[in-house]
Amino acid sequence: MLISSSTDAPTGQLKWRFGHNKKVTKLAKAKTRYVCQDCGAETTKWSGRCDACGAWNTISEESAPESAPKGLGAAKGRKVEFVGLEGGGKTPPRTRTGINELDRALGGGLVDGSAVLVAGDPGIGKSTILLQAAAKMAAAVEVAYISGEESIGQIRLRGERLGLTDGKDKNKISLAAATNVRDIVTTLDAPKGPKVVIIDSIQTMYIDQLESAPGTVSQVRTSAHELIRLAKRRGFALILVGHVTKEGQIAGPRVLEHMVDTVLYFEGEKSHQFRILRAVKNRFGATDEIGVFEMSDEGLIEVANPSALFLSERDEGVSGSAIFAGMEGTRPMLLEIQALVSPTQLSQPRRAVVGWDSGRLAQVMAVTETRCGLAIGANDVYLNVAGGLKIIEPAADMAVAAALMSSLAGKAAPLDAVFFGEIGLSGEVRSVSHIEARIKEAAKLGFKKAFVPSGSKGVKKITGDINVKEVKHLSDLVQLFDE
Repeated sequence: MLISSSTDAPTGQLKWRFGHNKKVTKLAKAKTRYVCQDCGAETTKWSGRCDACGAWNTISEESAPESAPKGLGAAKGRKVEFVGLEGGGKTPPRTRTGINELDRALGGGLVDGSAVLVAGDPGIGKSTILLQAAAKMAAAVEVAYISGEESIGQIRLRGERLGLTDGKDKNKISLAAATNVRDIVTTLDAPKGPKVVIIDSIQTMYIDQLESAPGTVSQVRTSAHELIRLAKRRGFALILVGHVTKEGQIAGPRVLEHMVDTVLYFEGEKSHQFRILRAVKNRFGATDEIGVFEMSDEGLIEVANPSALFLSERDEGVSGSAIFAGMEGTRPMLLEIQALVSPTQLSQPRRAVVGWDSGRLAQVMAVTETRCGLAIGANDVYLNVAGGLKIIEPAADMAVAAALMSSLAGKAAPLDAVFFGEIGLSGEVRSVSHIEARIKEAAKLGFKKAFVPSGSKGVKKITGDINVKEVKHLSDLVQLFDE
């Protein structure tokens, strides 16, 4: 058989003719691309800094995927059937995890066929809470725990430390150590498979068809897509553990958060015993819902009444402290806001904020100085939210202003009072949501006074042992510390 070559091909390609069948095979050069491992942006060449997110040394070379065919061809797809919103049957019940605070953050439990992403700093308790939940759920349903970071022996040692190996249901958890997504999908793709699957973590999973290393943008995105597609088809609840970057964002492509149904973030300092599990996205429940836990030698323990726990170490009669009645999702919660206004000899006074937005503090200080005539800006100002919780709602403005005024005047705020309300730039105190729930929570813990925005809806309907005082302007709050 004669083999001949032709030089009339385009540059970089060579036609080979095998015999008389004239079959042509083109040898094309493999294409590569450069992808940022933080934001997923693609570039045609390598650079030290990503132009999209500004991160340094995050761009790596990856093989480009094969291009999709142009058009759908002559073949027709099957007809899509439509159904009504009410559906043809009853909605399946949620799978309870056995941990009430985790169920609260999930919106009532796990939904069949849903995908949940649990993210947090290393060592904050992601694997611990999921192993505890797996042990409790194993009493009712079959649970598969697949780890790509630990061996079976290491998982068992952690289970013994948490006291999970005692009891008749200890062998119902199916443990596995695997990282190949092809093997995992083949194992789980069965009619009578597990009801709940936990993958720890998604950054360790890889697709053998891709040349990039595990943890890269292509691997994380493709691995999550294959696992989520299997969960939707087989109807089991999928829980993915995700790492975070030093900025607190989920490592890998941002699209990963859009692929899953629920995103839970673990918050808290490693040196602090409290852990906050916050739902930042939930297709089956309320967002910003939180679960409160306390880290101990036996794992994470639920905190049923976080308001009482956060206020248990409060110093009575000390200036610079105010109680804020806030809302975390649908849960009212009382927190202590501490402020310290101290004279300084520096030309640039210091500002230190923990648990609140520093820009919001600057705005409250500017309004307090301009509208109330209090000289705060020439002093060092330190602000702290006791307990390690982060406050994001603007309703904490009045509590922060009360703490600043108390520290500046050297006079303690009323011990039996709570504060909440948003402060405008003209000094007016604006209404906030969930007035009744905030006041009821304060009354339940024994508080007698509540300083609320003037004209708030539902204030007149509140009756009980608590005295509600409406504040129209921030200057009205100054009189509380001038008496």
